[in-house]
Amino acid sequence: MTTTDRTALAGARLVLPGGVVEGDRMSVEGDRIAGITSGTDGGATEPGDLDLTGYTVVPGFVDLHVHGGGGASYTSGIAEEALHAARTHLEHGTTTTIASTVTGEIDDLTRQAAVLSELVEDGTLAGIHFEGPFISHNRCGAHRPDLLRDPDPALVRKLVDAARGHAKMVTLAPELPGGLDSVRMLADLGVIAAVGHTDSDYTTTLEAVDAGATVATHLFNAMPGIAHRAPGPIVALLEDDRVTVELINDGIHLHPSVLDLAYRTAGPTRVALITDAMGAAGMGDGLYPLGPLQVRVQDGVAMLPDGSSIAGSTLTLDRVFRRSVTVGKLTLPEAVESLSATPARLLGLSDSIGSLETGKLADLVVLDSDTYDLVAVMRRGRWVLGADRFPTVKPA
Repeated sequence: MTTTDRTALAGARLVLPGGVVEGDRMSVEGDRIAGITSGTDGGATEPGDLDLTGYTVVPGFVDLHVHGGGGASYTSGIAEEALHAARTHLEHGTTTTIASTVTGEIDDLTRQAAVLSELVEDGTLAGIHFEGPFISHNRCGAHRPDLLRDPDPALVRKLVDAARGHAKMVTLAPELPGGLDSVRMLADLGVIAAVGHTDSDYTTTLEAVDAGATVATHLFNAMPGIAHRAPGPIVALLEDDRVTVELINDGIHLHPSVLDLAYRTAGPTRVALITDAMGAAGMGDGLYPLGPLQVRVQDGVAMLPDGSSIAGSTLTLDRVFRRSVTVGKLTLPEAVESLSATPARLLGLSDSIGSLETGKLADLVVLDSDTYDLVAVMRRGRWVLGADRFPTVKPA
């Protein structure tokens, strides 16, 4: 990793909060964006700047929901594996990562939380997301049914406490005994309560939102579909402005028309595009662990070996971005909103990440302006990869 004490990027297309601009100059000092100068002001290029003509710069991606990558898992309880998973996603543009667990024995989850907490404290991770074991047997997907538990507030609190203040989110099924009480407790603790892997009806889901739930875990997946007399949790979560909805845009989890429906209803300020990636992200086909389960990946699709359920994804967020603006119908600002600004705002981090603005951390992704393939990544003012791709501006 190359240290960048002071540098400037010139000639690129920048996706800023106010829209897309061409040819502006962005300077970086230390770990912060020091300034953005318009080309129309006559100061967009100086000798020694890196010439990014032909490239697009967007804020670093923020992943709310990811279980692993690069053959490694956050559920292993091994710090080196977690570091490798985080590094894999960082090299694909995810500069802020929330590590997600999967259903396991409570004591195993507390041990995992202890390891992951250390990586939050050293700045590798931004927090911990507990997905399970407080979910529905009927909608458990790739979670071991025999390890599921009702969301008793005391058990939920045990996991939160094990994270030493770094628990950011807990996914639970609010219709289960203790579900609504746990949502209220999480809200009081400042931990995001997410509705997911649920068999909840419309009314109970609304009660969960009123109790403090603010996220829909991978909306549409692992929950009842929409019926004309029983709208279920999807409609309740989509229609409420208090809820941020996670979506997995890989062409497998959701039909493109369903993604369009979610965007038309909620808009990019309420949609967080996630990976839900397991250890196979960035890897080839084969067998991979997901918590206590084995997952088979074939042609890039992760499934339980018996074919009964999708088991997360093999996505990285650079692929999500590219698909969203090429195959999908999102504009560049909409994609940036859903991959960076919206999740940053949900995590309470929008004062430092999520957009390209003076004073914010220099977390950024450089993409080819024609293909939107990832070219380079900077985190906290340090190039992670790709710095050698750009020539310097020569004196006139």
